[in-house]
Amino acid sequence: MGIGDANSGGFVHGGVVMRLCDEAAGIAAIRHSGCRVVTAAMDRMTFLSPVRIGELLTCSAMVNAAWRTSMEVGVRLEAESPWEGSKRHTSTAYLTMVALDEHGEPTPVPPLEPQTDVERRRQREAELRRSNRLAERNEILRQRGQTQDPR
Repeated sequence: MGIGDANSGGFVHGGVVMRLCDEAAGIAAIRHSGCRVVTAAMDRMTFLSPVRIGELLTCSAMVNAAWRTSMEVGVRLEAESPWEGSKRHTSTAYLTMVALDEHGEPTPVPPLEPQTDVERRRQREAELRRSNRLAERNEILRQRGQTQDPR
């Protein structure tokens, strides 16, 4: 990470980290769906420790769950000191990506078939986050006296 990525505290700006998460999530979603994708939401972005200028930042992204036209992608960021060789987990994010057809309309994605215990756990946790998002949206709409999202 370079000086152009710095915030006023001398660390990498959180917005730069978020952009990298979005790009990594998009690549994972494209690989799974085989089509163009857009970011529908960033459900959670957790900053565990700051990234220092001069450190190498690695983003690992994996599709955790796939629904009809959307997918949850988990992104893990690790910073590495090139001088010491030490690595540390700095951030985690969960993004919802939507697959689009050639007309820019949502299109179905292939189902996810978890093979390992870790993949099954990630899918279960993604389902819980989705359930919480939908319940929150429905409660907000109920309190507004609306039955559907006005978008």
